Amino acid sequence: MTSGTGDKAKGRMEKAAGDLLDDDRLRNRGTVDETAGKIKEGVERGVDAVKDASTGRSRDKRPPR
Repeated sequence: MTSGTGDKAKGRMEKAAGDLLDDDRLRNRGTVDETAGKIKEGVERGVDAVKDASTGRSRDKRPPR
């Protein structure tokens, strides 16, 4: 399973290739991958927030996103 950032980058590349080649199918697949990456990142942030809350770790100590 790839990371959300990896999926977003892959999606952007596929969308760009679809635009360059005028390929709707490739462009749409890129949109799906990019959206999946955004969802994965949101889930990862949610999991991190739950872990932080359960351990009592302050969110302020985390590096900015």
